[in-house]
Amino acid sequence: MNDRADAALASVDPVTLEVVRNKLEGIAGEMQSTLLHSAFSPIVKEGMDCSAALFTADGQTIAQATAIPIHLATMIPALAAVLAKYPVRAMAEGDVYILNDPYAGGTHLPDITLFIPVFADGAVVGFSVTTVHHQDMGGMAPGSIPTNATEIYQEGLRIPPLKYMDAGRVNETLHEMLRLNIRLSDTFLGDLNAQLSACKVGARRLVELCRTYGAGLVTRIFALLLDRSEKMTRAALRGLPEGTYRYVDWLDNDGVDLERRVRIEVAATVRDGTIHFDLTGSSPQVRGPINCVPSGAQAAAYYAVRALTDALIPTNGGCFRPVTLTLPEGSIVNPQAPAAVNARTATIKRICGAMIGAFADAVPARVPAASAGLSVMLAFGGRHADGRPFILSELVCGGTGASAHADGVDCLQTDGSNSMNQPIEALCLDAPIRIRRFGLHPDSGGAGRQRGGLGVVREYEFLADDIRLTFRGERHFTAARGSAGGADGAMSVAVIHRADGRVEPISKCVTTVARGDRLVLQTAGGAGYGPARERARDALAADVANGKVSGAAAQDDYGSSHGGKP
Repeated sequence: MNDRADAALASVDPVTLEVVRNKLEGIAGEMQSTLLHSAFSPIVKEGMDCSAALFTADGQTIAQATAIPIHLATMIPALAAVLAKYPVRAMAEGDVYILNDPYAGGTHLPDITLFIPVFADGAVVGFSVTTVHHQDMGGMAPGSIPTNATEIYQEGLRIPPLKYMDAGRVNETLHEMLRLNIRLSDTFLGDLNAQLSACKVGARRLVELCRTYGAGLVTRIFALLLDRSEKMTRAALRGLPEGTYRYVDWLDNDGVDLERRVRIEVAATVRDGTIHFDLTGSSPQVRGPINCVPSGAQAAAYYAVRALTDALIPTNGGCFRPVTLTLPEGSIVNPQAPAAVNARTATIKRICGAMIGAFADAVPARVPAASAGLSVMLAFGGRHADGRPFILSELVCGGTGASAHADGVDCLQTDGSNSMNQPIEALCLDAPIRIRRFGLHPDSGGAGRQRGGLGVVREYEFLADDIRLTFRGERHFTAARGSAGGADGAMSVAVIHRADGRVEPISKCVTTVARGDRLVLQTAGGAGYGPARERARDALAADVANGKVSGAAAQDDYGSSHGGKP
């Protein structure tokens, strides 16, 4: 490109810049909508456990859907792994790449990412990328999230960076291997085709954008958008007090040694528009599957930075340039293969909470009390009465922490997640399970001037024998911590009531349930902010009237038997 053309492109008018930026975000949103409307499995079409984004040709995020932060951030190292194996110069139109290996930029095996290079004027101008949590990837338990796994080989089929399609032709060898090794393979392939469709939508729309404005101008706008977000993020980080801030939190256990707590320690250093997260001091890698590969810790850091800076900054790869991490090798945040990793979401959430919580004293008006920071993962597998197999997964959340300005939110995914619970009707249609109860968990929000958000109560009754249940809970032994004098949130409780009268408390397990057994789950609440006795009279009265706070708790925690200040 000559100097005159380059100078012309450098002076892109702000209207065009914003039009293209919003168009890119609209494309990512259309990709996400295509995923949700095309998927086969309930975990995607109802639980929304999927994500879509556009990338530049050199692997930087340029636009993303409102989706799962963990997915969106881990797409970055995943695409880097693809580019390391398949250089852009060797790619052709119609190529599609696939990956799920956590040790090559992925997250855990059920999360498969597809990548399509987008060509304009004969060159790659970007990538259209989707990630989906698939209902099953094989392994030792239906749903492929066994909490008792001790190595990744027990978790399912591991896919390195590979070509799924070569110039439009499906890799039949890979296709047949996937079909043979995965339970409910038709559902799996339906979801994979939904991903492919969404990627094709993104590619088609990006090509149309290049035809409208010219590929040269569009790629120049990519660079301008990335640089602008970087500049805005560095300015926002300079608004934080410089220094090193620390936070320690704990996971319940690793799923194998159920009595051993697992430490997450963060030292966050802010200096001259940069932020560094050092996780030295976190536990060594564990036998169970809560180990978190570096891509997960990186995702937590990117989420934390976006939470700590201005929400109006357009989210793209420029936001992440000021972020660095120290992840000790052989630790819970940088395990060595073949460590099991399928439950890494629990760890990512705790890392997110610790990274944000480290700034509670530095910027107390901006940082809320701790959220429940959990996403209870359940997987059910078995057969219907007519012999048809089923596998069903769902995610259940807790409450968010209160802030200096507002109560916490009841029953909301936080800290890197953004998925939905299964609607009762969908669950009961797809599995021989009855939901007997679903509602808020009273008194679970930490008491405070601003009350923590409530968790939920969900009760499952099993209507068939030999259902394999995987349960991955958190906050059964360590509570979300209150801020500025607020109380901790209530902890989670989960119990299996056997039909013969036995009662089995659980936190993480893989077990078999039978007809008449019931699982009762109460998720943790978010922590409170500020002294409970300073809570406004009308707010506490409303809590009592709505059943969110019991009369006993109003007396014991707030010092009022009538829903007001003493």
